[in-house]
Amino acid sequence: QVQLVESGGGLVQAGGSLRLSCAPSGRTFSVYIMAWFRQAPGKEREFVAAIRWSGGSVFYADSVKGRFTITRDYAENTMYLQMNSLKPEDTAVYYCAASRSNTDPYDRDEYHYWGQGTLVTVSS
Repeated sequence: QVQLVESGGGLVQAGGSLRLSCAPSGRTFSVYIMAWFRQAPGKEREFVAAIRWSGGSVFYADSVKGRFTITRDYAENTMYLQMNSLKPEDTAVYYCAASRSNTDPYDRDEYHYWGQGTLVTVSS
């Protein structure tokens, strides 16, 4: 099993920045891909960004390209999502996810482990 703990959410004005963190623990050697998804009220959970844990290939949703950056720090065993130029439509609960499979990073059904979520609210 892998446990995921997110942190870093909060309230920010439009145009501002936030950094989310996700620290995996447990059988982390089994993780191939880690990602961020988000879910706004009344909407489905959607892909935001993903990173292959070894190799570091990254993937982004079109809606966040150029504004969000996903990284991982081996020494800290932590994944980050730097969010800049935030918009009100970025308001959502952000979830950290991890997959044991080296597969489609965009498909939420491919992820085996999920964090509890952290709320990001962007005011206009």
